[in-house]
Amino acid sequence: MTCNIDNIINKKNVTELVKELVSIYSPYFEEKEIMHYVYNWMENRNIPVKYHYFEDNKVTKYKGTNVIGELKGNKPGCRILINGHLDTVKICEGWNKNPLEAYEEEDKIFGLGSLDMKSGSTAAMIAIDAFNRTVSDFKGSIIYSFVSDEEGPYGLGTNYLIHDGILEGADVAVVPEPSAGFTDSSFPCLCLGARGGYSYTVEFTGRSAHAANPKKGICAIEDASKVIIELKKAKLKEDPYLGSGDICIINISGGGAACSVADKSSFTVFRHIVTGENKGTIIKEVEEAVKSANIKSEYKVIFREGPTPESDGFLPYTVDINNTYTKKFIESINNITNEDPSIAYFSSIGDFNYIGSRLKIPTFVFGPGGNNYHASNEYVYIDDIVQTSKIIYDFLVRILT
Repeated sequence: MTCNIDNIINKKNVTELVKELVSIYSPYFEEKEIMHYVYNWMENRNIPVKYHYFEDNKVTKYKGTNVIGELKGNKPGCRILINGHLDTVKICEGWNKNPLEAYEEEDKIFGLGSLDMKSGSTAAMIAIDAFNRTVSDFKGSIIYSFVSDEEGPYGLGTNYLIHDGILEGADVAVVPEPSAGFTDSSFPCLCLGARGGYSYTVEFTGRSAHAANPKKGICAIEDASKVIIELKKAKLKEDPYLGSGDICIINISGGGAACSVADKSSFTVFRHIVTGENKGTIIKEVEEAVKSANIKSEYKVIFREGPTPESDGFLPYTVDINNTYTKKFIESINNITNEDPSIAYFSSIGDFNYIGSRLKIPTFVFGPGGNNYHASNEYVYIDDIVQTSKIIYDFLVRILT
């Protein structure tokens, strides 16, 4: 790494930018201010930048903004996508200090979104700036996207980038989510895939009767409970990399008139899935549970509605460790850290699922370590951010020059 690059990608620049991003409150659906900040940051450094506007008229009624741009080489080559989200979850209880006033303690930065994922976005922004300032002769292109609503229910920012064709032609993607922080691994940790997931509800219709004569009715609550018990017994598919999925009951409701047998009930599941599982296998899973439960109520399975096709759930994906891009990314990690990364697979969902499964390209989740994401006193390791930025820069140079 040359001295010139160290003047751009260093602890001072990383720390300042992370703190600036953390100071801008940007829970999902409230990202307008931080989008303007990142747009201006890019524009002030002569990096091609524009806004991408989208609107979900179907489900959330949300009008959102992404910041995107592309650095184009002078000859054909690989198109590398760098994708990060600028939104966070909302402020929770339990913080020791103001979560929007990022502060340093030893080698850590504390603050809302410091780990998930304003640190990763910082690493990407500075790596793109460094590439733009130091490399003029290259092949292919770098398309970058800093998106809204990753933490929301549908990942609308990245979803609409794909839906609108903005990311067409990408060959490989880097998503600097905190892979080390997510997996409780030491840095460097490279995630080569993630489980997927769907949310669905099973609704039951029984028959009302007076509570003094319950045998004359069909209790939907009892039948729903029986199906839950059988559903939790399901033998889940095992993936050699992603492990098995999970069936998590996240809500149950039901009832009827006063002093009456409940004729309505429902429960909602978040079902993490692995490769080979999908909506069809989930429906079959429920059907088998209903059969084993021997219920009398009528039932139906309802998946949540998505704003666009393919956005009702998240499909799993994996990347071959022997893929050429995987080998190149590991070489970049080796070059910067003098270490081999641990290889992991993320247990939950994110924008990387959309990219990996819908664009069908190698999608690497790689970012810094830290702790307490989605919780109070969230923090990230500063040196990990610096090294993440240098690794992204090294990968861009390695592939495009």
